[in-house]
Amino acid sequence: MASSKFSIRLSLLISCSLLLMTPMVNCDEDDTLLQGINNYRTSLNLTSLTKNGNAECLADEIANQFKNQPCTNTTGANTVPGTEPQFANYPDLLTKCHLNISDTKDGAVMPACVPNLVPSLVLTNFTETQYSENLNDTQYTGVGIGSDGNWIVVVMTTDTPGGNFETYNVASLVGKSSLASLLLFLLMGAAMLL
Repeated sequence: MASSKFSIRLSLLISCSLLLMTPMVNCDEDDTLLQGINNYRTSLNLTSLTKNGNAECLADEIANQFKNQPCTNTTGANTVPGTEPQFANYPDLLTKCHLNISDTKDGAVMPACVPNLVPSLVLTNFTETQYSENLNDTQYTGVGIGSDGNWIVVVMTTDTPGGNFETYNVASLVGKSSLASLLLFLLMGAAMLL
């Protein structure tokens, strides 16, 4: 009887562990667009773009700035280069995402307005417009995507200091491995106190 309970608990523990290790699938317009962009780049023999959390934060913030602006023939991907809207609060958006202007200057911000964010039309707004130049450019290695209302924003990053969208907070100064070691040390110390 005791071994039966042990077997049940062990199998429950293993099942829960496997469930926790399985990545969650998030099927929203941002992920759909990223998959479409990466398929497009693959068809051109370019490397896939990887998600960049800081670029995603900025894309969300910029999409939020656009959300009440209507779609017209002169907005988003249809905007004439050089006439894109300028946000007076851009430095504040960078600060919200823990970014520095010098780490984002080589990136590209590409907003598009598509009523109801129909996935096929959203992808077309990036692959068959002036934005395709950036999508075809090998210097871009990362991406962040954000959406709000009918607006979706793609922020592309590079692997250079001028476009990597690395944060300027303490964690980036200490280094990720050093930070992980510090956290582990603190957790072990707390466990010893218990």
